[in-house]
Amino acid sequence: MMDKQEIRKQISKKMKLIRVEYGYTQDRMSEILGLSKKTLVQVEKQRTLAGWTTVVAVCALFQESDVLRGILGDAPVEIVETIAHKQVEPQGKKTLGGKVWWYNIAATEKYTLQQNVMSQHYRIIDSEDYRLFRRWIV
Repeated sequence: MMDKQEIRKQISKKMKLIRVEYGYTQDRMSEILGLSKKTLVQVEKQRTLAGWTTVVAVCALFQESDVLRGILGDAPVEIVETIAHKQVEPQGKKTLGGKVWWYNIAATEKYTLQQNVMSQHYRIIDSEDYRLFRRWIV
């Protein structure tokens, strides 16, 4: 099960790849994330872990990253939000239906209960793929 510490480790390991994927220099990446270049270098060389705030910023600002999606699945922001809150209220957000990153646990004509393959959190979507509820089970 992923928690804050595990996500920090995983994203820290891939920080350089995310930066390179976007074609950014260390100066530009540190500016975008609000880090000193020295701190970014320390993270990229795996001498230190990125802080939780930095990880959340990476997930929000680079959510389309293939590298990031390889770590957290198709919804990096949703994953860190769910982990941070342990439970997030229903948002009614349209999803892709869980075709790749979700296991269907149970389904009726109107609703499907799914579990994320990466974070292990659950969600309920309706027959039109709108998220009705999600929860991190501790």
